[in-house]
Amino acid sequence: MEIISLDTRIFDSLVNRVETLAKKAEMLDRKDKDMSLSDWLDNEDVCRILGVTKRTLQNYRNSGILPYYQMRYKVLYRPEDVEKLLESSHKNNSHEK
Repeated sequence: MEIISLDTRIFDSLVNRVETLAKKAEMLDRKDKDMSLSDWLDNEDVCRILGVTKRTLQNYRNSGILPYYQMRYKVLYRPEDVEKLLESSHKNNSHEK
């Protein structure tokens, strides 16, 4: 077994770098989990949830009413964005009554 001796400043610097690297890896892991496709909704899911046609859904995208993300040829929606749209629609309908 070999013993390596380091100056305290060098050791502290090394520890800081390892901690920074660990934090970055954790952030990347969180981003990867956020991008997990199993949690996202596709056009058919959103049309069914909102009770709208694909054309209406496209209008929502074009006008910025509903945020979306496109991965190649697939359009995906975050469930929380769809939920916000439902809530705002419900609030607007209850004010009209």
